[in-house]
Amino acid sequence: MTDPLTPEARSAHMRRIRKRDTRPELVVRRIVHALGLRFRLHRRDLPGTPDLVLPRHRKAILVHGCFWHQHEGCTFSRQPKSRLDYWLPKLARNVERDRASRAALEAAGWRCLVIWECETKDTERLGTTLHDFLLGGEHL
Repeated sequence: MTDPLTPEARSAHMRRIRKRDTRPELVVRRIVHALGLRFRLHRRDLPGTPDLVLPRHRKAILVHGCFWHQHEGCTFSRQPKSRLDYWLPKLARNVERDRASRAALEAAGWRCLVIWECETKDTERLGTTLHDFLLGGEHL
């Protein structure tokens, strides 16, 4: 099956894909805020520019899109069907950059949590995950 979009239409479609304030990121923000916690967004002074940063707790949350960050075993992370010479190296670089950023954050004393786009569909489970990561044994 060939790509039904013209190169111009494909380019316009790709331009509309957001880097920040994505739907999964907003879901995570709402839950963290409901837990009574305050956070900073997209701290550019930290490796990988984490989506949510809780400086007081030294914790960072990275919200990854399943396709762009190649979530293993996820149906949303399917491989592109065309222009493989472009897409495969690009996606591999994303995965490697994620690994390096997370390692640098942890080396600097930050605890990190990666939330995948597909995990934001079940908000109850996500809430439990975030509560356990952010508050652990603490009570409000």
